[in-house]
Amino acid sequence: MTLSAIVIPARIDSSRLPGKMLLPLNGVPLIRYVYNKCQGAGFDTFVLTDSRRVAHMFPYSNIVYTGDADNGTDRCSKALDDPKLAKYKRFINVQGDMPDITTDIIQRVEWQLNYHQLSTAYTTMSAEQRADPNSVKVIHNSEYAHWFGRGITGYGDHHLGIYGYRRDVLEMYKHLPACPEENIERLEQLRWLQHGYRIAVTPVEFSGLEINTQNDLDKWHDMH
Repeated sequence: MTLSAIVIPARIDSSRLPGKMLLPLNGVPLIRYVYNKCQGAGFDTFVLTDSRRVAHMFPYSNIVYTGDADNGTDRCSKALDDPKLAKYKRFINVQGDMPDITTDIIQRVEWQLNYHQLSTAYTTMSAEQRADPNSVKVIHNSEYAHWFGRGITGYGDHHLGIYGYRRDVLEMYKHLPACPEENIERLEQLRWLQHGYRIAVTPVEFSGLEINTQNDLDKWHDMH
């Protein structure tokens, strides 16, 4: 059986919501809340961080220290050098601002790796979200992603902050030059597309929030 692991990149700095990994959700720091949800999916779970404040919340065996990284995927790629991850052949990157991640979403993205090198998930969007130039949309043909963007308005589906990678492909990411579109959109997954990789997509049910701003945090508390 191919071994898979969940990896949660967690940097302490955030331009839109400083220190968000440590902000409490019902009394539990955001990164710990996400970690607890991921553990319920049945895969070994690791937090990848450059912050000792984050690391001290978890057993040493579940922490991988990384240096500076361009983004979460870059951090995952660099973390592969750590012996703790040596036995795993597949990785599910759950972004640390996804407190409403579900076991079903994680398992569906991991299952796609049986057939594809890279995978991710999308869900439906409201008209209001489609009109929002800050929400992340994915344009796809129900099998593969064609493009991801924030500035796209009026069409597309809601792209969720989760990725699946086979090990050999993830090892390549840190060697791929960043593309201008990645920096403009602030979307790390565009690097894959601009270097000729295909990202499989899977539809999922998702009614939660991703925590990127104080407004998101306030909404989350209102919902829970």
